[in-house]
Amino acid sequence: MRLRLAICGLAALLVGCGTPSFLVTPVANTNQLTETEVMGGRGLFPPKVAIVEVEGMLVNAKSSALLQPTENPVSLFTQELNAAAADDSVKAIVLRVNSPGGTVSSSDAMYQILKRFKEKTHKPVVASAQEVAASGAYYVSCGADKIIAQPTSIVGSIGVIFETYNLEGTMSKLGVRPGAFKSAAHKDIGSPFRSATEEEQQIMQGMVDEYYARFKQVVTSNRPVPVTDETFKMITDGRVFSGQRAAELGLVDQTGLLEDAVTLAKQLANVPNAKVIAYKRPYGYGGSIYALNETPTPQADSHVMQLQLPEAATMLPSGFYYLWKP
Repeated sequence: MRLRLAICGLAALLVGCGTPSFLVTPVANTNQLTETEVMGGRGLFPPKVAIVEVEGMLVNAKSSALLQPTENPVSLFTQELNAAAADDSVKAIVLRVNSPGGTVSSSDAMYQILKRFKEKTHKPVVASAQEVAASGAYYVSCGADKIIAQPTSIVGSIGVIFETYNLEGTMSKLGVRPGAFKSAAHKDIGSPFRSATEEEQQIMQGMVDEYYARFKQVVTSNRPVPVTDETFKMITDGRVFSGQRAAELGLVDQTGLLEDAVTLAKQLANVPNAKVIAYKRPYGYGGSIYALNETPTPQADSHVMQLQLPEAATMLPSGFYYLWKP
């Protein structure tokens, strides 16, 4: 009798509530952004201040995720600014920045897109640093009219990084001798399976120096920082600063919270009664020409290290980064 009860109980457990289950409901894939009011205004039809995100790894690809939607940061940034540009009631923009940076090209693209938005619309832009506004994220923030950081924000990391490994010794100990058939001497430049030649080191360092000079030019053309003394060398040597120290050095204009950035944006646009909105797309992916890029699949002849970050949950493309990577 007890055996029969045990068998019945086990069967009930297997088919009943003892077995976890998932309900997957299909949803429509939409490229449209929805406008959400996050802070009320005053009046019947108050003007708007729009919050635009600069968050996560800045790379022109969408990341992989399990059972959740993903976004291409460059595409989303572009679409949100396009929506703000097309809406005459949006009078100012607040960039909510929380990012360690990303690829050189993505950071520069977002900066250029922001500058074009300002030239076209003449709407003031205030960047608000949250936890991190480092490297490429700071690069983008330099396109704003004003930058506010929390006293404890991480700001700076002005510089460029290109990483690869040298596994030649390890491979030799394993008795493995990798080889490559290549069309020219530098086709496998950056390969982790052999030491870089002196010429290859000069080539890659030359590109790093070029991108570094571009970063410094963006800073000096947008921020009131010294350009000829030891202080400038210090603030552009790759180190990070607290938001408080960044304000003292001129990297940001003042310290404050996101609410303070909203208040400043209202003042710059002369719209004290404005409400604050944000753009959201709960499901789906797309919205701009940048959404066409997928995460690149590593190719057989791509020997440069693929940088994997837990936050991004994806294999990022090889290349040069404006990235704070502690």
